[in-house]
Amino acid sequence: MEKTAKTSAFTRAAEVKLTYRNKVKPADRPQVTCSTDSYQVLKVSWDMGRIEFVEQFKVLLLNRANRVLGIFEVSTGGVAGTVADPKLIFVAALKACASGIILCHNHPSGNLKPSQADLQLTKKIKQGAELLDMTLLDHLILTSETYYSMADEGLL
Repeated sequence: MEKTAKTSAFTRAAEVKLTYRNKVKPADRPQVTCSTDSYQVLKVSWDMGRIEFVEQFKVLLLNRANRVLGIFEVSTGGVAGTVADPKLIFVAALKACASGIILCHNHPSGNLKPSQADLQLTKKIKQGAELLDMTLLDHLILTSETYYSMADEGLL
């Protein structure tokens, strides 16, 4: 009797399906070749009314040709910070079947200098990406006027 109860419990396990649909034709997706391209794509998607108000963290998802698959908003926080959960970053990248990722967050203060926490998170995400055969291409810090690229500054 006990074996039957266990067997029927196993048949009630949920099936997990992964789907991804990109409504933008491959030829129409922007291609990122440098930090300026990344900045332009991200700036268009950013709510400029909030860039000096709250910190937000997003990830730009790219295919093997560095064409944009999508932008995923990881988190929105307060004036002084936000939490960027690596699990959420990677679940979005895996679901989109991204080959490359670009991290991005804003500093409402207008300060472009990366914090120690920014550098530590970048290192952690880079290591995780390598394990998943992805490439962390950059980590941008945006302000209302300009941006800072960790790749351009040799921090990756």
